[in-house]
Amino acid sequence: MSGILAWFWNERFWLPHNVTWADLKNTEEATFPQAEDLYLACPLAFCIFMIRLVFERFIARPCAMGLKIQANGPQKAQPNAILEKVFTAITKHPDEKRLEGLSKQLDWDVRTIQRWFRQRRNQEKPSTLTRFCESMWRFTFYLYIFTYGVRFLKKTPWLWNTKECWYNYPYQPLTVDIHYYYILELSFYLSLLFSQFTDIRRKDFPIMFLHHAATISLITFSYVNNMARVGTLVMCLHDAADVLIEAAKMANYAKCQILCNLLFAMFAILFICSRLGVYPVWILNTTLFESWEIVGPYPSWWLFNLLLLLLQLLHSFWSYLIVRTACRAISKGKVSHPAPHNLYSCAEEDIACRHTRS
Repeated sequence: MSGILAWFWNERFWLPHNVTWADLKNTEEATFPQAEDLYLACPLAFCIFMIRLVFERFIARPCAMGLKIQANGPQKAQPNAILEKVFTAITKHPDEKRLEGLSKQLDWDVRTIQRWFRQRRNQEKPSTLTRFCESMWRFTFYLYIFTYGVRFLKKTPWLWNTKECWYNYPYQPLTVDIHYYYILELSFYLSLLFSQFTDIRRKDFPIMFLHHAATISLITFSYVNNMARVGTLVMCLHDAADVLIEAAKMANYAKCQILCNLLFAMFAILFICSRLGVYPVWILNTTLFESWEIVGPYPSWWLFNLLLLLLQLLHSFWSYLIVRTACRAISKGKVSHPAPHNLYSCAEEDIACRHTRS
């Protein structure tokens, strides 16, 4: 095990040339990020998950009730042992041949069996109340962490001059604010990674899982090799749009049509501008070019930038879906709806974007 750890924490991979882990040990004059600091994120992720359960039960649920959001789920299919066995063991979407066989076996017409399968599939979907509570929890956390990030970063020199992220690197002291910001973000994303298996199942589950894994890797790597300054910029930039998408979802569940459409439009504009404009021009420019000029490349530098480029690909994919969703919504609104079409309903159906945190 000691050999494996020595190989994994190889200084030539993680640190610039002529820098060792001993150089980054804590002293009385300065504190630097230590890999063992991140162990705190695991129990804290569990605590965040428990806080979420309490929040949804005692805060979000009463708010939903006050907005007259019903707890009733979709209509349940009538009990039928044969169809239930087919649904659970064989297929949830039977083809025509299987439908005809079940029709003869049960003496039901095909349309009735199709309706049963549709009701049975819908039966597994969570109620609007459950969705609202989940979105309100995410909205609350994103609003808090984004506000904290803005208040902290506006006092730092690297917000206004990104080259400050690399001057005297990696001998940049770790402040209490950076440590708190990193551990809280990492803990939240760890809780998201695991709760994704118990939350509402969405169409983009694999992409969101990849996104959470990439985000956790970025947070971990940037902390370990003390790229924390640029890491705070990345986290704060990505928190901005998340607040709006969760607010739009809550408005949608509360049937506030106009507010929902307005929030979704604001989210789409902010997402595209920040992820396709600010992110490559501001973040990738400093991590790829300014850092190359001031510090120079080394192995973990390549890995860090590879993960950042992976996020840019996800940004592009989600931006495409958002634009397509908006175009389809506007088109449907013009063709078949005299009233404005519900933009967010289309968004949830097409991209299930719950929070597009990249």
